[in-house]
Amino acid sequence: MRLALLSALLLAAAPAFADAPLFLIDQTRLPFDLGPGAPQNQPSRQPNSPHAAANSAANSANSAASHANSPRNPANEKRVIFTADGSVVGYYAPNGSGTLNLFTVTGKRVAYRPRGSKSLFSSDGRWCGTVADASGGGFAFGIIRDCAGLF
Repeated sequence: MRLALLSALLLAAAPAFADAPLFLIDQTRLPFDLGPGAPQNQPSRQPNSPHAAANSAANSANSAASHANSPRNPANEKRVIFTADGSVVGYYAPNGSGTLNLFTVTGKRVAYRPRGSKSLFSSDGRWCGTVADASGGGFAFGIIRDCAGLF
């Protein structure tokens, strides 16, 4: 009984990661707080910048060369990004600074979500979309057409 309770508590305390759907959005139809016009989502905001240390491509914590971000890391097999037709287009991996990175199936970094933001940004800092918490854990990624082509 104690072991079962402990296991349940550990599972509840662990971050929930699961496969994540990727879908196209029209940014003009998003609520203001999810779009690029909201102050916390603006690409010009310093914490959202691709040059901020936590988001930077130069930061080894954001590189596919890091085992945590590698397509060969078994943990990333539970973080698959897929489209409506079931095609697997990539995976996501968190870094230790709160940035969530999105990679292609071959390990190319496509986008990131800065800590404290609901927005996705391309590696060059363009607003790409939004992140929603999926029921049962994990995420759902809504992206604009221009960024979908990056996968």
